[in-house]
Amino acid sequence: MAFGPEAALAIVEPLLLDPALADYPFLPSVRANYLAQLGRLAEARLEVERAAALTQNARERGLLLARGAAYARAQTASRD
Repeated sequence: MAFGPEAALAIVEPLLLDPALADYPFLPSVRANYLAQLGRLAEARLEVERAAALTQNARERGLLLARGAAYARAQTASRD
């Protein structure tokens, strides 16, 4: 990520249109990470929740949902 999260996001977003990756849970997770780095926490939370819904692994789902909750808390704290 030598060019920052915005450049990385520009690379990741076209991948979302690839039907072969439609059910791959880590793609929205990666997108969420870059969105969060850009301060777009509401979008990041939605993406990480989408990733959690796509995974079949309960442990991964729990970690993703915890990350989504952390984004929600950070978003609330930034409003205060």
